[in-house]
Amino acid sequence: MGNVIFMKASIDISFYPLRPEFVTPILDFIKRLNTYEEIEAVTNGMSTQVFGEYYRLMEILTKEIGQSFELPHSVFILKIINADLKE
Repeated sequence: MGNVIFMKASIDISFYPLRPEFVTPILDFIKRLNTYEEIEAVTNGMSTQVFGEYYRLMEILTKEIGQSFELPHSVFILKIINADLKE
């Protein structure tokens, strides 16, 4: 990446742990997202939205989704837009 561009992004995340006990892995994922001060995470009954700088969001999600993938059969669905929709 020659010139670094700070592009805002909004990502809608749905996490489906395919196991009888699915609530704990979801809450753990959300808790980990909330430890990052440079992003904002907003959760509702259907998904979690994260807002921030695109490259940093992707770095964080790569790490945290990877940790969640330690559970077998974890499904993530992401919708990404190159704009900050919370503003």
